[in-house]
Parts: sequence; C-alpha cells; structure tokens
Amino acid sequence: MHQFSGGESAIIIAIIVAYIAFTSWLTYRLRSRNNEQFMVGSRAMPAAVIGVLLMSEFIGAKSTVGTSQESFNYGMPAAWSVVGAALGFLLYGLFFVRKLYRSGEFTISGAIEKKFGRSTKLTVSIIMIYALLLVNVGNYVSGAAALSTVLNMNLTAGMFIIAIVSTFYYVFGGLKGVAYVTVLHSAVKVIGIALILGLAMYMTGGIKPMMDTLPPDYFSLSGRIGVPTIVAWTIGTIGAIFSTQFIMQAISSNKDERAAQRSAFYAAAWCFPLGIALGLIGVAAKFLAPTGNSLYALPMFLQAMDPWLAGLVTTSLVASVFVSVSTVALAMASLIVKDFYVPYANPTPQREFQMTRWISLVIGFAPLIFVFFVPEILKLSFFTRALRLSISIVAVLGFFLPWFQSNRGATLGLIASAIATTGWYLLNNPYGIDNMYVAAVVPALVLLIERLVSSPRPRAVPAAVESR
Repeated sequence: MHQFSGGESAIIIAIIVAYIAFTSWLTYRLRSRNNEQFMVGSRAMPAAVIGVLLMSEFIGAKSTVGTSQESFNYGMPAAWSVVGAALGFLLYGLFFVRKLYRSGEFTISGAIEKKFGRSTKLTVSIIMIYALLLVNVGNYVSGAAALSTVLNMNLTAGMFIIAIVSTFYYVFGGLKGVAYVTVLHSAVKVIGIALILGLAMYMTGGIKPMMDTLPPDYFSLSGRIGVPTIVAWTIGTIGAIFSTQFIMQAISSNKDERAAQRSAFYAAAWCFPLGIALGLIGVAAKFLAPTGNSLYALPMFLQAMDPWLAGLVTTSLVASVFVSVSTVALAMASLIVKDFYVPYANPTPQREFQMTRWISLVIGFAPLIFVFFVPEILKLSFFTRALRLSISIVAVLGFFLPWFQSNRGATLGLIASAIATTGWYLLNNPYGIDNMYVAAVVPALVLLIERLVSSPRPRAVPAAVESR
C-alpha cells in the first residue's frame, strides 16, 4: 500500500471540499427558520427520511471505524455491535414508538417526567447530556483517524475540521436541514462502505483464504469476545435506542404514529447488512496486515485505491462523521434548551431560537476538550450506551409497571447507576462483568428497594372490631 503523493492528496482534498461546500449550501437552503423546525422539523418529515436518520445515528463514524477496529482484533463477532441495532429498532417499533409519540414530548426527559416527576426528568437530562458528549468524543476521534490516513494530517487537525463543519450543519440546519442532508450523507456512506468491502474481498481473494489463515474464532458467533459481552452489547444497544434523546426527537418528527413506527422498521432493515459488511472489512484488514494498528483497519484500504475513488470513499467517511456529530449535538442542544434554559429564562420564541443556536455552537466544540483521553472507540461507544440503558430501564418500568412510578426511587436509581457504571468502566470491568450489566441492574434494584421500604404497613385492626 502506498502513501498518496501531493497531487493525489490534492485530488482527494478537492473532492471533500466540493462535497462539503455543496452540502453546506444545501443545509443553508433547507435551514430551520424557527424553533419548531429546529427541534422536530414541524412534525412533517417522511418516514423513510426519519428511518435513514435513525440508522445513521447508530452507524455513524464511531460505529463504522470502531466496528472494523474491533473486528480486526476479535473477528466477525464484533459485527454484533451493529447487528444488535437491527434487533433494537425492531423491538422499538413494535413496543415503544407509539407510546412515545402519543406523549406529545420530543425529549426523553419530558416523557419520563410524566411518569415520575421533575427531579427524575432533570437527572435523566443530565445523564443523557453526559453520555452524548462522550458519544461525540468518539465520533471526533474516529472521523479524524479517517482524515489523517488519507490527507497525511495529525489527529488534532482532523478533529478541528470535523468540529467546524459539522457545527455549521446543525447550528443552521436544525433537525429539518440535518434530516434531508443526512439522506445524501447516508447514501454516500453506504456507497463508500460497499466500495471498501469490494476492494477488501478483491485483495484477500474472498472469504475462504481468510478462514483458512485466521484463527477459527474469527468466524464464529461469539469468538474471543464471548457470549456475555455480546449479550451486553445487544442489551445496551437496545436500551440506547429506547432512551437516546435524538431517537425520540426524530420519531417525534413523523407525521403520525404509524409513520413513526414504519421509520423504526426501515432503520432495522438497513442496520443488519451494514453490520456484516463492517465486520468483514475489519477481518480482511487483519488478514492483510496482521501487525497493523487496529484503529486504521478501515481507513487502510483507502491507500490502495485510485485517488478519485479514495476521494469518494473518504468523503463517505467524512459524511458519516458529520451525520453522527450533528444528530448527537442537536440532541444535547434540545435537552439543555428545553429542560434548563426555557424553564428558568422564560424567553420569547425568537430569543429561544437565538439562544438555541448559541448553545449549539458551544456544544459543537466541547468534545475537543476530552478527545485526548479516549481509549478504544468501540468500548467507549458501549459505555455511553450503558449510561443510556439505565434510562431505558427506568422508562420501561414507568411505562409498563405503574407501581414503580416513584420519583425518589427513579432519581436515586439513575444517580447510583451513573456513578456505578462509570466507576466499573474506569476499572476495566472487574471480574469480567461488563459495565452494561451494572447499568441494567442498579436502577431496577434501587427502585425495588425504594418500593419495599416506602410501602405502607397494614394498619392494626382494633380488638373490638375484630371480635365483631
């Protein structure tokens, strides 16, 4: 594999710049002109567009590069990290979408407030903002890895480029602009992944040479990752889908309940094949460069391409980054504005729209503070899903088991879960127990204990009454 010359790099840069310029113009043309369009697209978005938006939220730059990185290390079982999203969206569409749409809320914290109370709402909002901030940290690192491979720049420069461009997209576009531009981004992303997969299969001679050379567990169902971790991944992905702010925000942008349900089914159908493709790309990279850096398992194939083709594929990765960063940042802005700014400032609609954009601008650059402390991308990804899983546990209990609708129990459970899950993750999952299980058990356990402790004791029956 060769390093691109100055002229070849110039071609790639020109393609990327042209694409960014065109999509920036398109975003501006489709920009949100009021807060209703910024937050929920005026609740008039087509189901297919929202389906693409949902899929892109879970197969963004972090999952694209991260799944290939993990497949390089552990084989095809790493594809479960994306395949689990297909199952999650299916369950979400079957059991949860209609309930959330009927609530009339477009924030997960607002929906939970109706079941538990204000303190639980604010706790959910803080935990979600914390989790989504870390999601974008991973997005910046994975996107910069792709840029640095092709353009011979360092990771820091790549991350600043991503921050500047993606912030422009969502600050001006809001959900309305981001949704339609995401359809274009996603189409380019799928084409890029298909081209990389085709090149990988060509360079390896197909799947059989890889199966003959690599360890058998690279093509098993669980491999060295293990069933407990895969189950944790799947649970965490499903939980994250059920609770992630932007998922609910996108669902609320549909025209009606049935369209909202269809959009979840569309997302499920698109996630499965992309997960398999990303797994194969990582395994192929291991076969071709067994001692290489796993972070570059996917970007390494760009160096074997013609510069025009490499420009297209690099653009697809850049598009993937912009989608992920924009949707996550938009979700954080919605929570901060709806749950903290509006209740205390009581602004006019025009002032609210102005502050939404200023807050969004800050959110776009905040992840740059933390990007230098990032471990493996996929592990960070699933830690953020674990944080969101705890919110899902509380939400499911609130919606389906009304005797657990305790404001105090839910608040304490969420706080305890966030602290315990973070500590477990930083300790690198002691005793082989994934932090995902901690996130699932702690809030339910606290709610159960609070229910038992606070249950009123039966009053004693007076003796005279008992004798009668």
